Amino acid sequence: MFGETMELKYLVTFKTILQCGSFMEAAQKLNYTQSTITFQMQQLECELHVQLFEKIGRKMAVTQAGRELAPYVDEVLQSVERLSNYGKEYAVLSGTLQVAAAETLLTYQMQPILKRFREQAPGVKLSIRCENCYRIRDEVLRGGVDIGVHYDVGGYGGSMTVQPLAEFPITLVAAPQRQWSGLAFGTDSRQPIPLITNDRNGIYQRIMERWLSRRRIVLENVIELGNTETVKSCVAGDLGIALLPRFAVERQLADGTLQAVESDFSRESITAVCSHHKNKWVTPAMELFMELTREHFAALRQPEGQQAKYA
Repeated sequence: MFGETMELKYLVTFKTILQCGSFMEAAQKLNYTQSTITFQMQQLECELHVQLFEKIGRKMAVTQAGRELAPYVDEVLQSVERLSNYGKEYAVLSGTLQVAAAETLLTYQMQPILKRFREQAPGVKLSIRCENCYRIRDEVLRGGVDIGVHYDVGGYGGSMTVQPLAEFPITLVAAPQRQWSGLAFGTDSRQPIPLITNDRNGIYQRIMERWLSRRRIVLENVIELGNTETVKSCVAGDLGIALLPRFAVERQLADGTLQAVESDFSRESITAVCSHHKNKWVTPAMELFMELTREHFAALRQPEGQQAKYA
């Protein structure tokens, strides 16, 4: 067993002697005196309780025990080198980064972030998937993803670091041919029109359900579709109404493909956030992605007072 006082440099010296073939040449290579080399090998022999070199004529030759020790010394020194480089590997932008994002944020807001990240971190394998905001929160909590970019749904406990990014107005939209001066949702009413959503368990659906419940309003039914673009297409075809972030329908509102329905939602908003588990080590890749995300949404942030958070 190795003694507590053994120094790594003794092993380096031993390996250098074997490579150079003599104590003198090893001393020159290591910039030691020959007496230092001799002392170190004596110390190593004491620690290992074995003779590593023997004098044959005027030269010191490695013993059988020394030759058998050599592979173990190589293994130890290689392991030390790997350990010394271990932290350096994580100090550069490499590895895999797993991100979960809300579909509307990924589709309409995050393209510039992804472009800049790929330019600045080409060595990172970026894995992104769309989930609803509640699943993203749960994935971050259990460590299934490194970063979540989603809307604020609460329920984080004390295990998540959650940073607000920006607030976005939400808008109730319908087909332009609907002759509404505004969808006058009255209390205790039944509206013969479906609600179209991209996720029956998503944030827009839950916001809408709470709003309808408070007013005791019942819609005809709910149509669940795969993505926001499909939702907008079906709303434009007069198959129902949808609640979406205004940024997702700006172009359609401008060209008349959709119309905004006057309702209480005109004064409401949802908050985009960036989250990660507070106990997760923030790698350089994570830090870069979060920094780019913060910068992007800070540039989009609207002045205070123009939006009111949905309660």
